[in-house]
Amino acid sequence: MTTFANSLPLNMPLGRAMGAMVLALVAGFALLGPVLVPGDPFAQSLMKSLAGPDAGAPFGYDHLGRSLWHRLAHALRLSPAIALAAVATAGAAGLILGTLAAARGGWVERLLVILADALMALPGLLLVLIVLAIMPGTALGFWAGLSLVLWVEFFRLTRAATRATLTSPAVQASRLLGFRAAYVFRTHLWPEIAPLMLTAAAFGTATTIMGIAALGFVSVGMRAPTPELGLMMVELLPYWREAPMALLTPVLATFTLLLGLTLLAGGQKQ
Repeated sequence: MTTFANSLPLNMPLGRAMGAMVLALVAGFALLGPVLVPGDPFAQSLMKSLAGPDAGAPFGYDHLGRSLWHRLAHALRLSPAIALAAVATAGAAGLILGTLAAARGGWVERLLVILADALMALPGLLLVLIVLAIMPGTALGFWAGLSLVLWVEFFRLTRAATRATLTSPAVQASRLLGFRAAYVFRTHLWPEIAPLMLTAAAFGTATTIMGIAALGFVSVGMRAPTPELGLMMVELLPYWREAPMALLTPVLATFTLLLGLTLLAGGQKQ
């Protein structure tokens, strides 16, 4: 951890540095956990149902005798991967459409704003559920539904920031000198938009992971036996009296992941 901390930029706010370290620890476990303790997240042994930790499963076993260590490592790769893919897609769409709306104005902007407002009028989870009804229990369904919900926020942020920047003297001077739109975007617009987009991306990733876990918790998310944080919680909830630590394992993992993302997004200089 010391080496990682020393590699962080010296001017990084304390909260963001702590968030980055928490996420590095989570990513390290997700990637290296199955390497340090080889095993199969799908392998069952009813003789070990709800058994405590051992050398092959440092976090113990679930109700079907599956290793919580390996299932948790798999879940901590699956949920963030879906969330990052959805945020990347939504961020790119919001950035392009928001910049287009601010730069063109007129009917183009009005049409895009109406589309964004129409989607904002519907609950986000409802849109995801509609897409999941078409592609039930698949990572592709989560990606499509979450991207459809998230792009609106990136669009609104980009449009607001771009409209203010386009009227600045620096942009006007670049246009008068004949610089192309790509140069104006790279030199003037992106430096203003980037901090907002990165913060929104971190919050969006946290929100997406919570949404995936919530849908899994109500049994409309990923299908069993896929290891997913919300699905693991709902599977272990009936056994909370017999094995409370087994239930707390995915709960604490989800909390740690969301804490890291929240600190990364909202950390302020101290």
